[in-house]
Parts: sequence; structure tokens; C-alpha cells
Amino acid sequence: MNTMLRKTVLGVAGLAFAGGVIGGPVGTALDTSAHAAPATPVAAVQAEKPDTGRLMPNGVPGDQSRIPLDAEQTANVKAIITATKKAGMDERAAVVAIATSLQESKLENLGHLGDRNDHDSQGLFQQRPSSGWGTVEQITDPEYSTTAFLKGLKQVDGWKDMPLTQAAQTVQVSAYPDHYAQWEKQAADLVAEHWNS
Repeated sequence: MNTMLRKTVLGVAGLAFAGGVIGGPVGTALDTSAHAAPATPVAAVQAEKPDTGRLMPNGVPGDQSRIPLDAEQTANVKAIITATKKAGMDERAAVVAIATSLQESKLENLGHLGDRNDHDSQGLFQQRPSSGWGTVEQITDPEYSTTAFLKGLKQVDGWKDMPLTQAAQTVQVSAYPDHYAQWEKQAADLVAEHWNS
């Protein structure tokens, strides 16, 4: 075995031993005996992307919009996904949340916009302190605002089975209830890309 290959194998085996995840689920002891199977390379342990049918159970509704995302918007996507997982909710909830944020703020964590502000709406979801969503500091925190949105979504009976725009509108109570639907495909693509990253 050449030196470079040996170092690579030892490095992967060391990762497997240190993390305990490459050889099996967390908490499973790694068999280091002579009969143990070789460690699986890290690249081969990538999780599959979420199924499109789970992300968009009702198919793609009508005309879809799409915008390019910068680093900040992508970070907000990841923050929404992280908060969704912490709330114990699935990929579909992340799709609803991201599509809602795409409509409300284009995934930008907006502060007060002065004359252009819709009342006192702020943050990724344009939540209003005066409507009980939280303080300005809270609703401009991506994790807090996502958790607040998801708390509202959980209270919507049958939200998983209804069209995204109906679920989002029930939480948001927007003056433009049908506008959420146009972002469903981009939101699903973003969840597929970042759910396991």
C-alpha cells in the first residue's frame, strides 16, 4: 500500500472512530477487529435529497417565479431549514416557510422600511410586533421568526394536505393570499438542495 493511500485510509478510519457515524448510526460502536469491513469514504455517506412528491404533494401550481439568491439569502434559507428541524417539522414545512419568506421579503431579513413599510412589518416573514409576533429584535432573528411562523402553521388543521398558498395565507393573513403559490417550485428546490447539507 503506498504512503498516500495508507494515510487516506487511516484518516477515514480515524474519522469513523472519532465520530462513530461512518460505520453505522450514532451510538453504534465501531468494530475495529481484523474482520471489520473497511470504512466507507465520507463522500459515499451523503444522504439522499428529499423526494419531490413530499416537497410538493399537490404538484406545481400555475406560473412560477424564481429569483437568484446571494449569500445572505442562502444563509436565510439554511436558517429556516435549521429552525424547521429544531421544531420537529418535516421538509414540507420548510417548503411552506421558504415560499412564504420568498413572497414576503425575497428571503431578506428586512428592518423597518420607513414610508415603504407595511405598517410595522419586519424580518423574513414580515411579521408585525403590533400583531403579537414578538419584539423587533425577535422577529428580525431568522430562527425566532421561522419558529413563530411554524408555530402558527402547526395550528392549521390539515396544512400538509392543503395547497401551499392556503396554508401560508392562514398563518400570514396577507392582502395577497394567492401570491405564495408562485414560489413553491423554487422553495422545493432550495429545500432539496440544502435539507441534508
